[in-house]
Amino acid sequence: MPDRQVFEQSIPIHASASVVEQCFTNLELMHRWLNPALRCQPLGPWSTDLGSESLFIVKVPFLNPTLRNRVVERQPGLVVWEFEGFFRGRDRWECRPTPEGTLLLNRFEFEIPNPLVSLGFQWFAARWTAEDMKTQLRRLKRVAEEIHQRSGV
Repeated sequence: MPDRQVFEQSIPIHASASVVEQCFTNLELMHRWLNPALRCQPLGPWSTDLGSESLFIVKVPFLNPTLRNRVVERQPGLVVWEFEGFFRGRDRWECRPTPEGTLLLNRFEFEIPNPLVSLGFQWFAARWTAEDMKTQLRRLKRVAEEIHQRSGV
């Protein structure tokens, strides 16, 4: 059984939970903060409703590894995508309202079934993945706070 790995990050955002939620449920807004090496492609109309499916494609020359994912948990302020491909696991996005705005939590837990891919991930991508998650959260924060400021709420 492959080892399960967990990367968990959070960031305080000075915007309402509904604005923050839009940033990870609206495809256009998602593409403003996602790593440019990632592309999200819906399978059918874009949605974050329960059961909705999409592909996350990592733009790597000659490879383009792809994760097929499906929304497996959905509540206001919460989306959990379950994915399969070269990784298997879940990506959880949760908004927790605070007096100052919202605390956004992102929990990425996965296993890599192929031992060679797993070893390569540990050698080359584990540290980068954790740093990239932090960077994406900072970009999402900027997008959410920009929307919040424009709305004057």
